[in-house]
Amino acid sequence: MRNVRLLVAYDGARFYGWQRQDGFDSVQQSLEEAVLAATGQRATVHGAGRTDTGVHALGQVANLHLDTRLDDDRLRHATNAHLPAGIVVREAETCGDDFHARFSAISKRYAYQVVTSRFAPAFGATHAHWLAWPLDVPRMRREACVLVGCHDFAAFGNTGSPRVTTVRTVQHLRLIARRERFFFVIQGDGFLYNMVRTIAGTLIDVGRGRLAEGACARALASRERDDAGMTAPAAGLHLVSVQYPEPTFAGRYRGRS
Repeated sequence: MRNVRLLVAYDGARFYGWQRQDGFDSVQQSLEEAVLAATGQRATVHGAGRTDTGVHALGQVANLHLDTRLDDDRLRHATNAHLPAGIVVREAETCGDDFHARFSAISKRYAYQVVTSRFAPAFGATHAHWLAWPLDVPRMRREACVLVGCHDFAAFGNTGSPRVTTVRTVQHLRLIARRERFFFVIQGDGFLYNMVRTIAGTLIDVGRGRLAEGACARALASRERDDAGMTAPAAGLHLVSVQYPEPTFAGRYRGRS
């Protein structure tokens, strides 16, 4: 029996989130069924983050315990052969038995994509939030700076989600602007339920002028959800990477030269 961690990418628009749910296609279920078909073994696949319906991943990390003669590379290929469209195991590697994709993580990085074209995009509508009105990017950048650091983010989380504390540390928050699109890239030691989407929605509302400058500081101080902005749609959110104390996927597959 060995512990294998996986680097997984998936199109969240094709699944009802990460977590297995009876009657709905989930990423976890798809991986577990593919592993069963490839190895003949049932295994529970633990993910670093339980992404919601419509949320995508470029670098989700998962782990599972298996007793198989397949080496890491053959296991990856065999699993991919049984996965449905929209999900791929990018890498597989045997790791220490105490590694857990969720509990061993020290930080996660997300990107939220916004398209700002005049008309709705012909492609990729399920991978970005489309806005047809102008935004004040410098104003949004000033607001974003307020959120960096250790704060009580109660105003930016879903009030119905259980949590021991609402204090989190945002390590980085950048707005990267490109022609007709931009990205909020945020990294932190953990996030409340819907926290990243609410931060994105709040910054968008500030950029639109629906919230006055200083809204983020007021929301942090009041801890009231009504003082923050909208929860941005799931389509724009991508889990980019997960960080751990140890090096992971050091021999990443680079594709054919």
